[in-house]
Amino acid sequence: MMELPRFHRLRGAYYRLEGSACPACERRFFPPRSVCPSCKAQGLRTFAFSGRGTLYSFSRVLQPPRGFAAMAPYDVGMVRLEEGPLISAQLADTEGVDLSIGMPVEMVTRKIRDAEEHGYIVYGYKFRPLLRPGRAGGP
Repeated sequence: MMELPRFHRLRGAYYRLEGSACPACERRFFPPRSVCPSCKAQGLRTFAFSGRGTLYSFSRVLQPPRGFAAMAPYDVGMVRLEEGPLISAQLADTEGVDLSIGMPVEMVTRKIRDAEEHGYIVYGYKFRPLLRPGRAGGP
């Protein structure tokens, strides 16, 4: 479970998909880093990702971990962002959609889970399929 102070420290990443960019080699990272793992440069700048990408891989969760039971079953995926990084996330709005590798997706802010014992709700990024108009169930 995520503690409240950590959640607030990472809220830029969770709500706006903010990562970091290396001023020396131009690589972009998510989540944010303070040192570039490629060229070891320091002083990385904040970078706002577009929130668009493609579905790299996906799976359906039937046996969820503690804190996620009310949402099961749900889909999770690996998303290759347009800017390069590969990130994992829950998928949203997938009911009736035939998910496929390579389909376009976009970031949305949604409820991740309830932290009932603490009385707060955790929101963050998820990705939903971008469906072309007039075609249900696929891109």
